Amino acid sequence: MEKEIILGKIGAVYGIKGWLKIHSFTEEPEAIFDYSPWVLNLGGSKQNVEVSEWRRHNNGLIAKFADINDRNDAQLRTGAEILVSDAQLPELPEGEFYWRDLIGMDVVNEQGYNFGKVTDIMETGSNDVLVVKANRNDAFGQKERLIPYLEDQVIKSVSLDEKQIDVDWDPGF
Repeated sequence: MEKEIILGKIGAVYGIKGWLKIHSFTEEPEAIFDYSPWVLNLGGSKQNVEVSEWRRHNNGLIAKFADINDRNDAQLRTGAEILVSDAQLPELPEGEFYWRDLIGMDVVNEQGYNFGKVTDIMETGSNDVLVVKANRNDAFGQKERLIPYLEDQVIKSVSLDEKQIDVDWDPGF
């Protein structure tokens, strides 16, 4: 079953000919244009769009859609999420995964203590951090834990099949 992935967001209108600012969530911002078609989601209303042109502008990106030719039509799309099917994402080599695959996984330490489930991943610059929502009856009274994603040091293994991340982490921390 295909899922829709949010790759970016439509920003403000640019000019009078229907161009829009694009906020890309891809690692390399221009990579958002490697995916087609896009589905715009604005308040639950979805629309397929085709990017006819795009370019860098200052420190950002702007794009023109095939069916939008004036500022008023473009204005109706501002704030929309840019979605693509997960089937459009490249196939990864064995043992690799997308960050989104970690969401919902159980985090367990080497002694068998279950910290809870991954709800988000934060980028901090030096390393990524797993946001783990603690189990309801957490023995240490924690509601949430931030666990650094440091392979081999903290993260010992990731099992997509078992939906579990094994860590070397003290539950009291």
